[in-house]
Amino acid sequence: MEMGDYVTLKEELNEENPANIAELFEELSGEKQLFLFRLLTKDAAAEAFSYMDSDMQEHIVQSITDNEVRNIVDEMFLDDTVDFLSEAPANLVNKVLRNTDTATRKLINQFLNYPDNSAGSIMTIEFVQLRESMTVDRAMRYLRKTGLDKETIYTCYVLDDRKVLLGVVPLRRLILAEDDVLIKDLMEDDVVSVHTLDDQEDIANIFKKYNWISLPVVDKENRMVGIITVDDIVDVIEQETTEDFEKMAALLPSDEEYLKTSVFELAKNRIVWLCVLMLSGTISAVIINGYEGLLSAAVVLSSFIPTLTGTGGNAGSQASTIIIRGMAVGEIETKDILRVIWKELRVGVICGILLGSINMLRLTLFSRGTTFWVDLTVSVSMCLVVVVAKCVGCLLPIFAKIMKFDPAIMAGPLISTLVDSIALMVFFNIAKMFVL
Repeated sequence: MEMGDYVTLKEELNEENPANIAELFEELSGEKQLFLFRLLTKDAAAEAFSYMDSDMQEHIVQSITDNEVRNIVDEMFLDDTVDFLSEAPANLVNKVLRNTDTATRKLINQFLNYPDNSAGSIMTIEFVQLRESMTVDRAMRYLRKTGLDKETIYTCYVLDDRKVLLGVVPLRRLILAEDDVLIKDLMEDDVVSVHTLDDQEDIANIFKKYNWISLPVVDKENRMVGIITVDDIVDVIEQETTEDFEKMAALLPSDEEYLKTSVFELAKNRIVWLCVLMLSGTISAVIINGYEGLLSAAVVLSSFIPTLTGTGGNAGSQASTIIIRGMAVGEIETKDILRVIWKELRVGVICGILLGSINMLRLTLFSRGTTFWVDLTVSVSMCLVVVVAKCVGCLLPIFAKIMKFDPAIMAGPLISTLVDSIALMVFFNIAKMFVL
């Protein structure tokens, strides 16, 4: 390749969006990744690095010099550096830390000590700080001087000498105000903030409620220590949603990507719940054995067990999924339990009557090996099973929330297993009344 081609490549690469650069690197071999990475300017390299997955980041840090590591850390926002280090092996953490100044190293260690999934672990310290005694003109000059190094400048935070949060000033208000107006006359003092130990899922709900792009984080003495920006919350929402899906599918949550997770790790994440569900399934076997005499007298009843248990499981899963989703987005609270039961009870009655009627019509027209009383038993059982399944499906997630568990665990497989046992009890008891 000619020298002129290298120059053109470097120019075009540095003009590209950092997220696109990171995506391009995924398609290249390790050697080409390193070559192109060294064509990037310091700020472009730092931005692109923050968008890369952990494996690519580790490869680059292992391959570059200490001076290049120092340049990346100096240009990256602190929260992006902490995100990388929280997943990196010890040798890479040591390499990065020894190439940072004392103040930065102290901050990184402080961030790494915050609990996982807390506000402190996802915040950044690069925010605009103003004093209430400043004029608009002075604040704008300060903003022009320091704004390039801040995570966001759209919301400015007013602090006192002890760094206690006093209020906020939106950038729009600052730009439109007269130069001699004081910041204390512009600021909004009714500020919503979060504490460093608050859970990230609760913080995501605050962002959703207020539609903000940043949120201040304070310590127990109300001193401002950082901000959380909406781009970090998008990652939190993705992480929490993935975790809920895994729990609803009876999987142990994992932070690793599917294709990068070993088969042994995947099996380990699945086997625990599979064992629990298998053992709980023995309840159904015990119930069936208890009604062995009934089944012997009317063998045809056994052929309807899969239909009843399957329908009950589906009905329960529908209800639990709706309730879990409602609780996740804040539409349903534990105090709404009676309203939820009443609504799902009515839904269950409507669905149960319709399914029972359709099933009765189907058996009457197309079944040749059953009597009217067997058909009636199955149809009535289906109606009652759907009603009960809807109620159970809505109750369990709320009970889980009350008991401080994640409601997502009360979904799909667990609901189906529990409803199977209930369906069998209902079916056999109705059969005793109608068939025998």
